[in-house]
Amino acid sequence: MISSSQFEGNLYDFSQEPQRAPIGIFDSGVGGLTVLRQLYRQLPNESIIYFGDTARLPYGIRSQAEILQFVREILTWMQQQQVKMVIMACNTSSALALEIVREEFPMPILGLILPGARAAVQQGKRIGVIATPATAKSNAYKRAIIEINPDVQVWQVSCPEFVPLIEQNRIHDPYTVEVARSYLEPLVQQQIDTLVYGCTHYPHLAPVLRSLLSTSVKLIDPAVHVVATCAKELDLLGLKNTYPALPTRFIVSGCPRQFAESSAQWLGFTPMAEVVCLSNTVVSSN
Repeated sequence: MISSSQFEGNLYDFSQEPQRAPIGIFDSGVGGLTVLRQLYRQLPNESIIYFGDTARLPYGIRSQAEILQFVREILTWMQQQQVKMVIMACNTSSALALEIVREEFPMPILGLILPGARAAVQQGKRIGVIATPATAKSNAYKRAIIEINPDVQVWQVSCPEFVPLIEQNRIHDPYTVEVARSYLEPLVQQQIDTLVYGCTHYPHLAPVLRSLLSTSVKLIDPAVHVVATCAKELDLLGLKNTYPALPTRFIVSGCPRQFAESSAQWLGFTPMAEVVCLSNTVVSSN
């Protein structure tokens, strides 16, 4: 039997029982909790390590070189924790680093963009994507959607203010509503029938976004679909855990108290977060 203290101290050797190894999830902050909640719902037996790189958020305004360095550092640490799979619960990382790091690390690494794009194409023909500046600039969603179905139309909007507002728990501020209104206006003018959350933080804004959109517009949360993909991958690899899950480990690079306070409303409990400093070196932005 594996005790939670053994898991937390990384003292257990999972090589003999790889299906019991944890799944790693990472994001710049609380956005990835939308993926974590889906894991709780769809794969309740899986043990999870959640890493929030809160000391370096937001990722969406970073250069590709910075993002790639951050992702490599996180994945190296995850590998040391013996994770059996990693979900990039961050669209910016998925857009700018996924294909590169998949070639560099041995464990399966899943991103959000392809599952989200597939779901969007199944729902509509006039698709809007709201995303961080880095994800929008990459055109990752637009390329993925059009590759699946060249007949659809795609419009993207960069939303630089959303992540800081969500991390500051300002979702219901009148200012946030006005910012959301300005971001959605060009998409509403294009009469979109589907809206993709191009950042895992954005489902937290669902009440605000829904209030500003026609009820006919379908909202696509890639978190739902990446976890469904995760379940299929675990089945194919024979790595799905059938034992009870161990307590989730929450790791941050910044202030654990601030993360715990921000997370409580999304999780329904206040997590105990550990602090890990991955690197003191930051690549300068181009």
